[in-house]
Amino acid sequence: MNTSTIIDVIRHGEPVGGRKYRGQIDDPLSAKGWAQMRAAVGEYAGWQQIVSSPLLRCAEFATELAHKNAIPLTKDARLKEVRFGDWEGKTSAEITATEPDLLFNFKRNPSAYRPANAETIADFYQRVSSAWDALVQQYTGQHVLVVAHAGVIRMLLAHVLSMPAEQGYRIQVASAAVSRFAITQRNGLSHSELIFHDGILKA
Repeated sequence: MNTSTIIDVIRHGEPVGGRKYRGQIDDPLSAKGWAQMRAAVGEYAGWQQIVSSPLLRCAEFATELAHKNAIPLTKDARLKEVRFGDWEGKTSAEITATEPDLLFNFKRNPSAYRPANAETIADFYQRVSSAWDALVQQYTGQHVLVVAHAGVIRMLLAHVLSMPAEQGYRIQVASAAVSRFAITQRNGLSHSELIFHDGILKA
């Protein structure tokens, strides 16, 4: 017997303060960010459950969407963005002011060029993977929306596609972009597929 689970994952839109290495700083969405997320989802409402990072830039939109469509909402702290340590709250220009190649090297090797006091890639990958495995088990056979962050989505892609976590930063994740996964379970085995990435939904 086959059981099919669909999980859509949307990144938050632009937060107040624009682009920066925000990490777990809890800025809300800007007006532009709200517009980006509403446009990405449109009138689509085919989920049985919404699961969100508790950070405001995810949770406030998830709450609006859940209320609008009468969909149950839960928040999972494991879906918070990575802790960026000394980079938190800084723009790319600020980070590279004294070391122009720092972000380039970080994207090539995010373990070796990790900012001071940041969460390790291994720990980040482990907590995101555990959140994914739990929601796949809890919501088997349902259509779920996850509202999260770029780093979280990169770790989810690495987990589902069996990639090394360090390669996650080779994947672009746009503001308010949607990725869809399908998980088929059969005879005690599970097979996951990426259906599309960095897209939008239509009613």
